[in-house]
Amino acid sequence: MGLRQRFEELYLAHYPDLLAYVRRRTDSPDDAADAIAETFTTAWRRIGELPAGPQARLWLYGVARRVLANQRRGESRRSALALRLREELTVWDEGAPAADQDAVRAAFGRLSPDDRELLSLVSWEGLTAPEIATVLGCSQGAARIRLHRARKRLARELDSAGLDLSRYGSRAMKLAEGQP
Repeated sequence: MGLRQRFEELYLAHYPDLLAYVRRRTDSPDDAADAIAETFTTAWRRIGELPAGPQARLWLYGVARRVLANQRRGESRRSALALRLREELTVWDEGAPAADQDAVRAAFGRLSPDDRELLSLVSWEGLTAPEIATVLGCSQGAARIRLHRARKRLARELDSAGLDLSRYGSRAMKLAEGQP
């Protein structure tokens, strides 16, 4: 029996049970669909490692269990990040005049899409330079350099908008002046 045929038989035999298992443990059909897709993607990638007979079903349940755990951890991280951002934005909103907010948005919007993506990965996603390197498929050194340059360009845009860079820290002031 070929690998494709084995996978198809495995899928047809166990999909209904796994779907029921996943649906009972998720809050939305989209989350369930993602978990099932990831479970069977893992099964396809590791088809040669799957045990034979009834053990295959148990192996799939184990994979689905780990996929669901990863989803929950990801959701927890996203929730924690959203809470942290809300707190930061609340503090920022209280201290920043509306005109400053608009000017910051405009300065950010004038950056290239690559610069906006880099700065978003750091600020919104909380990624480190090594993690950004993985996302971008470049070396850690290249990611750090790109990030530094994007920060410099943003600081210059903020400065050219007439914003008080001291409100954004001494690093923003140094970057606007071209200092490392």
